[in-house]
Amino acid sequence: MEWTEIIVSVDRENLETAEAIAHMIVPYGFYVEDYATLSEEVMEIAHIDLIDEELLSKDKSRALIHVYISPEENPQESIAFLRERLSEQGISSEIDTTGCNEMDWRNNWKQYFYPIPVGEKLLIRPTWRDEYDPEGRKVINIDPGMAFGTGNHETTRLCLQCLEKYVTEGTKILDVGCGSGILSIASVLLGADSAFGVDIDPTAVRTAIENAELNNVSDTCSFVAGNLTDKVEGIYDVVVANIVADAIIMLSKDVRQFMNEDSVYIMSGIIDNRHDNVLEAISKDFEVVETFEDGGWVCIAAKVKK
Repeated sequence: MEWTEIIVSVDRENLETAEAIAHMIVPYGFYVEDYATLSEEVMEIAHIDLIDEELLSKDKSRALIHVYISPEENPQESIAFLRERLSEQGISSEIDTTGCNEMDWRNNWKQYFYPIPVGEKLLIRPTWRDEYDPEGRKVINIDPGMAFGTGNHETTRLCLQCLEKYVTEGTKILDVGCGSGILSIASVLLGADSAFGVDIDPTAVRTAIENAELNNVSDTCSFVAGNLTDKVEGIYDVVVANIVADAIIMLSKDVRQFMNEDSVYIMSGIIDNRHDNVLEAISKDFEVVETFEDGGWVCIAAKVKK
């Protein structure tokens, strides 16, 4: 089976950030096309100024990041991750796919996705798998569609494990960067009174609404399209944000207004080399209660400073 190639085109000035985001989903498989300094580099290395005309004609204002997704992984989730994270950083991008026939790459990965136990109380069940034993766990029925959040990614699993510890009966949840809605849905199944999710991608919001219907929690889960907290009102007992470090840093500037003195702030999507940056950003208003780590990713649980 073929791997799927995802090609992300961004303005060259945004290349470093875009490359870091691509590294989050495939640390093992991507390369960058950047022709901005081609002439200088060729002269420095080969000491000649003869370059193929086709290369000289490349758009030097744009850079291409080629990302390779293995057959057992979900290309849709990877594409959604890239779109959402780039949008959160204000980076305009164009995303193209090659390799598999589109109908193939949209579905091939599903044969590898089985029900996944997470933590002590939850089981993530893809909607196309009918044979499973929940063994007393709460079952989250999930179809990610074109949104991030199957539960396969370390950042999502870390959040789910953390939510198990801090969601109690009657809890009100704010889910920033809700993606497929998996964290909101899990929270309600764990006993939360309600969950409000927001995502910058309208496609993700539609997927989250559909997944809430699949799990019969539409009356307690609601989702809107918006940027961080611009559509948020009210006070919440738990705020969960499975986004990227820079977006968490931005969110942390004003999220306190939506929390009471006992609220818990759960942050994930933090690659380990940005851990200290996030800690510094939240240090004024929050104190860390617990830190969870998995595969180079960090999830932080914090409470409001008294």
